[in-house]
Amino acid sequence: MTAADDPRLLVGGTPVARYVLAPDLDARHGPRPYLHPVRTLAGTTVTDALPADHVWHLGASLAVQDVNGTNLWGGRTYVRDVGYTWRADHGRIRHAGWEHRAAHRVDHRLHWCDPAGGVLLTERRSLTASAVPGHPDAWRLDVDSTLTAPAGRDVTLGSPATNGRPGGAGYGGFFWRAAAAQPPEVFTAALAGEEAVNGCDKPWVALRGRAPEGGAYTLVFAGLSRGDRWFVRTTMYPGVCVAFAFAEPATVPAGRSRHGRYQVVVADGALDRDTAAALLGGA
Repeated sequence: MTAADDPRLLVGGTPVARYVLAPDLDARHGPRPYLHPVRTLAGTTVTDALPADHVWHLGASLAVQDVNGTNLWGGRTYVRDVGYTWRADHGRIRHAGWEHRAAHRVDHRLHWCDPAGGVLLTERRSLTASAVPGHPDAWRLDVDSTLTAPAGRDVTLGSPATNGRPGGAGYGGFFWRAAAAQPPEVFTAALAGEEAVNGCDKPWVALRGRAPEGGAYTLVFAGLSRGDRWFVRTTMYPGVCVAFAFAEPATVPAGRSRHGRYQVVVADGALDRDTAAALLGGA
């Protein structure tokens, strides 16, 4: 599979995202399909991939650090009472086949694999890009994902937090590594700042920043399922995650599925709370 096979998502004829299906990466970087670059309608890039501070951050993707003991996030694994440790536990999330391809939507099957290539979870995923009615400077990404455990085995999803790391490090799930020239602002309808927003379960979270190339943008995220929490960072790096196991492990029972639908409104400009909320409602 080559870069020519990577789909591009368009909104009204405007390219807004590239979907990298099979990145040729070291296993320690958690190879997996990811969106990058994602752009506003004016062309401002709002994702980052392979950044020097966390090389395994890959644009917008689904990734979990502990899937029945396999690291599908990348980087070092957090080990209880030891800390972050390099281990030979890195798996890979593989594209397994197309269900649908169009200019505005792709739908495919994936395998979440352990280091030996064994399938831990299967997934059906669709990504859809659409206009936001009444808001010509914004578009919406919908990511619909169904993870299914094998018939004979429960699958447990964990995070550094569930493995003993303090400080609200419950990351792992649908994660967006943003591009920002300086620390962005994060807020909800009632909260503001990383300390207040990290770990909350508010209906939406907005990230307002300025890209290294200069354009201002606002990203509005929604899509928590029962038990999910928001993991956010703005000072160490800019990122927002729908965290599956923020404080407690999550289990996909044998033969059962876990469904999630994540929405991100991508807008040009530095928007206030009311406008951010209206964008999501209008989508």
